[in-house]
Amino acid sequence: MSELDDIRDMALRHAGPRNPKLPRLVAYTLDHTTEIDPLVYDPAASMVVQGTQRMFIGNQMFEYGPGQSMIMAAEIAALGQVCEASPDKPFVAVGLFLDPALLSDLILEMEALPELPIGSGYGVSPASASLVSAWRRLLELLDRPAEIPVMAQPLEHELMFRLLMGPHGALLRQIAGAGSRLSHIRRSMAWIRDHYAERVDFKEVAAIAGMSTSVFYERFKAVAAVSPLQYQKYIRLHEARRRLIAKQGTAAETAFAVGYESASQFSREYKRLFGAPPARDAERAKVGFTPLAPR
Repeated sequence: MSELDDIRDMALRHAGPRNPKLPRLVAYTLDHTTEIDPLVYDPAASMVVQGTQRMFIGNQMFEYGPGQSMIMAAEIAALGQVCEASPDKPFVAVGLFLDPALLSDLILEMEALPELPIGSGYGVSPASASLVSAWRRLLELLDRPAEIPVMAQPLEHELMFRLLMGPHGALLRQIAGAGSRLSHIRRSMAWIRDHYAERVDFKEVAAIAGMSTSVFYERFKAVAAVSPLQYQKYIRLHEARRRLIAKQGTAAETAFAVGYESASQFSREYKRLFGAPPARDAERAKVGFTPLAPR
């Protein structure tokens, strides 16, 4: 039996609610394919163990399957789809939410590494044999919970170290650096999420990121694959969906609550993103797809 098979079996046993003693670790399974679903990822590392997932970010589309690793280094707006899964052979993936403080501690123990030019806030690559082994050892703690207090930290350190030494190590170093260019873009993303319902002056947001407006727009789109205005719209619509599912108001009331001045414009843009009018989509979403590591 391969290490991926071992990881698959452990993930199937422990999928669902996260272990409170390993709160950043998640095992996810799904026994059917899904429609394309909008989501916002939190910074996380993940690996598909079985099945295939398709991701649309900006105008890019890519698939990743068994033994492929994905890094999300910022709160990226995307469209996700599980495109290979069945009851006999479910989709299986494992993920770990990224801890900037832990990454910083590891980087301090490594040789000095230069900051590379900022690129996109995500990446996919084949997982090395050493990375797959690190995932297996961390997942094994779910079968041996008594070992978690002693072994969780060194095993999580090992996994992060393997990722830092891999193809997307430079991206992870950007997460860890409080003064890095990626951290400035993430700060602006956080501000947009906190003020999603407001009419935003993006010159002010650029100043929050410590950049000129033109440089800010260029670097924001490089990281997120969408413009700052598109990102704000995406966050507004996700918050609207959450409110509608929770029955916190009518579609019109929700539109105004999240910052729209026109209920008809809200309905058009909502349908364009989620594929159905607000009320119908909210009912559908209650039993819909919950993707790996979503916001």
